[in-house]
Amino acid sequence: MDLSFLLILSLPASIQYAMLGVLLLLVAGSVAERLLASRMAADAHRELRQRINSWWVMVGVIFVVLIIGRFASLVFFAVLSFLALREFFSILPVRHTDRRVILALYLMIPLHYYWIALEWYGVFIIFIPVYLFLFIPFALLMLGETKGFIRSATSYQWAVMTTVFAISHVAYLLILPGDTNPAGGPIGLVLYLLFLTQFNDVAQYLWGKTLGKRKIVPKISPNKTWAGFLGGVSTTMALGMVLAPWLTPLSWFEGLGAGLLIGVAGFVGDLTVSATKRDLGIKDTGQLIPGHGGVLDRTDSLMYTAPLFFHFVYYLKY
Repeated sequence: MDLSFLLILSLPASIQYAMLGVLLLLVAGSVAERLLASRMAADAHRELRQRINSWWVMVGVIFVVLIIGRFASLVFFAVLSFLALREFFSILPVRHTDRRVILALYLMIPLHYYWIALEWYGVFIIFIPVYLFLFIPFALLMLGETKGFIRSATSYQWAVMTTVFAISHVAYLLILPGDTNPAGGPIGLVLYLLFLTQFNDVAQYLWGKTLGKRKIVPKISPNKTWAGFLGGVSTTMALGMVLAPWLTPLSWFEGLGAGLLIGVAGFVGDLTVSATKRDLGIKDTGQLIPGHGGVLDRTDSLMYTAPLFFHFVYYLKY
């Protein structure tokens, strides 16, 4: 019997059903894309097809690494942090003299994920927001260049905070004791977070397109409306409540709170990256993911939902 099939069968039933449900949604999206082909403008249809095809690849990669195990998953999220940080530096006005500092920031990524592999929560939680935050301005001072010092120090700190520290909380969910979550184990927590985060983005978009009129922050994101925000958060809360007992150690009521947290945090994360792009005068942060833009465009909501959901679950159940 194929090893991958055996690995899938070894997963809890709730995880198997969750993965099957996501695949069915992708199938439905692919079918809808084919049916809408003749009704959409060529450019709009091409973008939709690219988005769905990219979702197939992204979901496939995530499912494979989660099924293989903890080590593969940690490596995957470390690589994701590297790609996100590299993309952030590619859009920032980086000083030529800062190259050695930037190299040091890349090198600290495997070290940070090493703390996760060791299950050393005490170091994990302070390594970047304390020690690395103190290291960055000191390292820049040693270069002897003062022009642009404040902008460089703060932008590098923020880049590392969002792309490495925030995203790494998804990886740390995989390290939490599985016996505390008999329904779905560590993988259940990751699937719950990732699915609700992405679902919230889609729900807010659909509600906004359907009923949205009053804009929230038109100077930052003109497509964000109160109807989209409230409708998306409400839908995410409802889904979070339903899925919580199946994938997490949370009760249905706690799942309602998790859905609220993810809905609001995802909205703020999306807006934050939108504001960054507006400040820099760019449309997308990159072109790595066809139809979606760059890594930051796809992980903007996750940068906020991951650490907040992690601590919500950690202090409630662990």
